[in-house]
Amino acid sequence: MAAQLGAALRVSDRTVQRQLSDAVVLTERFPAAWAALAAGDVSRAHVRVIVEAGQPIDDDEARAVFEEAVLEVARRETPGRLRPAVRLLAARLHPLPFAERHAVAAKGRSVWVRDLDDGMAELIATLPAHLAHGIRDRLDRYARRVIDGRRGASDDAAVEAMLLDEPTVHDIRGIDEVRADVFADLLLTGHATPEVSNASIPETHAIVAHVQISVPVLTVLGADTTPAELTGHAPIDTATALRLAGTATGWDRVLTHPVTGTVVAVDRYRPSDQLKRALRVRDEHCRFPGCRIPVRRCDIDHTTAREHDGPTELTNLAHLCRRHHTLKHHSAWRVRQTPDGVLHWTSPTGRHYPDRPARTLVFVPDPDPGLTTDSGSGLDTYPGTGPDPGTGPDAARRPGPPASPPGHRPEPPF
Repeated sequence: MAAQLGAALRVSDRTVQRQLSDAVVLTERFPAAWAALAAGDVSRAHVRVIVEAGQPIDDDEARAVFEEAVLEVARRETPGRLRPAVRLLAARLHPLPFAERHAVAAKGRSVWVRDLDDGMAELIATLPAHLAHGIRDRLDRYARRVIDGRRGASDDAAVEAMLLDEPTVHDIRGIDEVRADVFADLLLTGHATPEVSNASIPETHAIVAHVQISVPVLTVLGADTTPAELTGHAPIDTATALRLAGTATGWDRVLTHPVTGTVVAVDRYRPSDQLKRALRVRDEHCRFPGCRIPVRRCDIDHTTAREHDGPTELTNLAHLCRRHHTLKHHSAWRVRQTPDGVLHWTSPTGRHYPDRPARTLVFVPDPDPGLTTDSGSGLDTYPGTGPDPGTGPDAARRPGPPASPPGHRPEPPF
């Protein structure tokens, strides 16, 4: 059959065999995902992400639970946003402990080269996730520093070239080109620029990589085996997470709702910094539907503008990249935020697009027996405390202030 279909479609019979195998896996092992695809609720890209992550789950009941949970996310998120949530849930439902699987996978780390056309080649490294993302982050920081530095240097170079009657040479490299050049310089010379390398002045500790990890407190205490998470990407083994956490200058304690998983608060000392940290943990990326720009490159925006009495609090702030920050204030798009952190976007044509915080996309945890829940508010109640009077169900019913007008100018980053 594969040979006949391949000849009719003018493709390799091996390609047809692979497609037939994929179809069997989807229809027999992931029937709910297949039904959602047939109904048009999700795309082929969503299904590909779900199948890739759920394949290692052999238990039919566990896989059915996995499908049900991830399809709820897939129906409202893009495949790019779906991938980290699916990977984390699949890791928690896998029959083998994550640490054991990571130890086996780490033995496959490697570096190899694949030749391309026109004198180019790819240098590919397979590394633990936290190292790979740390390397990319450091390259990005070096590259942006090079680009920021050349803006002032270009004027000086133009003046010097004019005085010497020489042609002006401008550095017009894009950010990807600079990243690649920095990568080569760091590996071949140990420094990011020829000037630094020639002067033998190491600056490698001037710019360091930044990665964010989340470690369940019960895992830290050794009472649970739930894996830690490289925020926004994939789970990492507990030993690595604890080693990285041990070198951090400070920790953030993230309190989540025991039923919905929504971030309720992040503890530290100064209130303004605490609020920023809470937003970073909750949002992880730009909160416009489908955007994945990380929070470190976003502005903190008042959902209801300050000039319209919008409060500076968790339920009225969200990260927006500069593009979507400008779109919010200079177009007919409208947005409001509910107490659970969901942004409800309304397009100029009136269509509604809810954007839920990344922390609520992963899973719904079991209630902690050490917590009691106030039936009237739905919020956690600890000994000696009560629910926040401004965040209960009555607060959700109170009308909020008006949205920002189209002429409002974006606020500068905090």
